[in-house]
Amino acid sequence: MRFLIKFSYDGSAYSGFQRQKGLETIQEKMEDALTKINNGKLTTITATGRTDKGVHALCQYGHADIDVNINEKKLKRALNSNLPDDIHVIETTIVDDDFHARYRVKSKEYKYYINTGEYNPLERNYCFQYNYCLNVANMKEAIKYYVGTHDFRAFVTENKEKNNCVRTITDAYIDEIDNKIIITFKGDGFLRYQVRNMV
Repeated sequence: MRFLIKFSYDGSAYSGFQRQKGLETIQEKMEDALTKINNGKLTTITATGRTDKGVHALCQYGHADIDVNINEKKLKRALNSNLPDDIHVIETTIVDDDFHARYRVKSKEYKYYINTGEYNPLERNYCFQYNYCLNVANMKEAIKYYVGTHDFRAFVTENKEKNNCVRTITDAYIDEIDNKIIITFKGDGFLRYQVRNMV
């Protein structure tokens, strides 16, 4: 049976979503839990996308195939009891066997937080502690140039290895709340380190 899994995580302690040899990742933890529930059968999760080191997710999706007889509520409970406290399954839904999380995604959204006020040690893993004033008016003008379909090769660290760096950003805007700047990007997909490099 194929399940769509909605989950969130604090990425502070992980080297991103994708499984990497010798490094702790979100995918590794998810697949370890799924394999245990699936009677020890190696079980993979196919996510809608991958996040970089230290990046968090409020609403990530992925699909996995489970052979044991289990319903949606029990799978959610079993996953959460086998996952560390910084990863949480929000919902599980039975989907068709041909459902593919990566190819069915319609849009992705990234938010980047910048603190321009006093350094806050409690937020250091969740908000970039810039701690200086920025010209937000100019930033709001500049961010408009990201919207549209462009080759974002200049914003990718390993751009020589990537054949296709064309992506579409459907919306990009900046909000200000107290001493925080919140930069939002919406699009069809993002490359490794693209968002932080654009910021």
